[in-house]
Amino acid sequence: MEMEDKILLAHGSGGYMTNKLIEKVILKHLNNEILASLGDSARMELEGQRICFTTDSYTVDPIFFPGGDIGSLSVYGTVNDLAVSGAKPLFLSLSFILEEGLGIKTLKKILTSISTACREAGVKIVTGDTKVVPKNKGDRIYINTSGIGLYNYPEKIGPERISPGDVIILNDTMGEHGISVLLARENFGIQAEILSDSQPLNLLIEKIKESRGEIHCMRDATRGGVGTILLELASQSGMDFDIDETRLPIKPEVQGVCEILGLDPLYIACEGRFLLFCPEERADTILSLMKNHVKGARPEIIGRVAGQGTGRVLLRTSIGGMREIDLPDGELIPRIC
Repeated sequence: MEMEDKILLAHGSGGYMTNKLIEKVILKHLNNEILASLGDSARMELEGQRICFTTDSYTVDPIFFPGGDIGSLSVYGTVNDLAVSGAKPLFLSLSFILEEGLGIKTLKKILTSISTACREAGVKIVTGDTKVVPKNKGDRIYINTSGIGLYNYPEKIGPERISPGDVIILNDTMGEHGISVLLARENFGIQAEILSDSQPLNLLIEKIKESRGEIHCMRDATRGGVGTILLELASQSGMDFDIDETRLPIKPEVQGVCEILGLDPLYIACEGRFLLFCPEERADTILSLMKNHVKGARPEIIGRVAGQGTGRVLLRTSIGGMREIDLPDGELIPRIC
């Protein structure tokens, strides 16, 4: 597929068109040895101190949704990008783009949510910026957050360490965030109590790092969902993955909505879920920590690294067949983060 001559919503999906926009346009102008890794955070060393730095922007619609809001989402999203990169998140920046006419009461509610989220995650907002655009030139509020953390794991964590025989663990059920936002925005007439899975992952990840649970790679499953992240990591590592559809943890309510709307849960965004690759002998320790950290959590070994290959992800279906999964072309659910 050739690049479009205009930006489309699908360029922000996290799927095929996002990857092509980054590869064919952005990196051609800005590429360097740090940016080229395309991880959740940039890893750098300053005067002997290893740090991670990340940034993200939030345009979610609606700004309040079951289980969360744009404020807490902006904190958790940035904290999680640092955490899955192996860093302990410490400091965040916070920038607002506010549309003329936004209620001060609404802004205060978002600020309260941000403050609560920072306390929960153990981070501080230390700098920021505020801009206002004319009415009808924005959409109530956009937020940008950047974060800095200390890399405090003795080994590298990243796609280059993914090894044949590694198990692939998903920390909990998938798809709640994307479906929660979708149902809050659209008038489908579907009655389903589905809360966003938005939450900070850094406290759990720190416990895993402190345990004997050896970590090779982690990535949070945000835009594009679990399926897209698996494909990205398979490509970056040069490994082939085997995934078991029957082991994918999905709540019945999410599965039901996806079936009604013709959506594949593999590609539905999460905001509190991550994939972890580790040796099989370390999996029980990590699964136990995940189960004990959040009441009712359903971590699962969803697959394994088959070995060196061409970056394929094969899904063993519930009826025993095999299919290769691929990056979605279009925008499944716009404006979910």
